[in-house]
Amino acid sequence: MSKAPLREQHRAQSTGWLRAAVLGANDGILSTASLMLGVAAAHGTRGNVLIAGVAGLVAGAMSMAAGEYVSVHS
Repeated sequence: MSKAPLREQHRAQSTGWLRAAVLGANDGILSTASLMLGVAAAHGTRGNVLIAGVAGLVAGAMSMAAGEYVSVHS
């Protein structure tokens, strides 16, 4: 009587979400900071820089959410 081989389970397999979160946060911080620096370099007012930063954060978050949704549901 032969036994079925046991499958090893590693914690590294369940940490994919952490890698995605860290890389996504890094990408979001870099792109938002670049957008704000670009507006500031164009002699934008403090309000313009703030509005551009908030708009960049919202647009980036919506883009990442839509991409994740499509990725999971396809």
